[in-house]
Amino acid sequence: MTTGKQPIMTIKGQVYQIIKNEICNGAFPPGYWLQEPELARRLGVSRSPVREALRQLVDEGLAVDFPNKGVFVKSFTINDIDEIYDVRSMLESYSIRHSAKQMTPETVQRLNELILRLTDLHASGDVNTYIEEDTKLHQFIVSLSGNSLVIDIYNRIYTPIQQFRIYSLTNKDRFAESVCEHQSVIRHIVEGNLEEAVRINQIHLTLAKEGVIHHITQTQNHPAAD
Repeated sequence: MTTGKQPIMTIKGQVYQIIKNEICNGAFPPGYWLQEPELARRLGVSRSPVREALRQLVDEGLAVDFPNKGVFVKSFTINDIDEIYDVRSMLESYSIRHSAKQMTPETVQRLNELILRLTDLHASGDVNTYIEEDTKLHQFIVSLSGNSLVIDIYNRIYTPIQQFRIYSLTNKDRFAESVCEHQSVIRHIVEGNLEEAVRINQIHLTLAKEGVIHHITQTQNHPAAD
């Protein structure tokens, strides 16, 4: 693996990002064994940056290290998803309600840029990139809280569920609805209708959670053959 023209990102950083992306796009599903030698061979690097990357993934909750067994992509229960999405909803609602103080022309421009990007990605059917940009939008909304602790907690609970987010958009109708919900939330934030923005965003998160839970339930009822 070559470092290309990214002098700022270390080899370990690149390895981490590649493995994380594979987890989040479903290539490495829950329970998948992240074998250090195999990953090093595939990526053309030594085992050291792979080991460091796996340690970071474990720290962030995307993987679990079982002593004498290895590192595996973390599996989540329905209760885990319920709790994470409930906390996420609380933090995003708080952030929307406190966004007025941060609402500058630059902020409005950035919100409009993000929603336009999501609209274009939906039109092209690029689900994976849509999810990446959707993440940026929700993180930007939380940044409008102006509360560093809220931002830190949000980022810590958000990372572990990224591997499931693609499953909330596999239905084409749900994909389209997601775009409309985002557009509505942003419009109400910009116009200062914060309680309406909170209401629609809560509906949006509930539907996303239901999509993830449906996927987990289906997987549990119909596990893949070994």
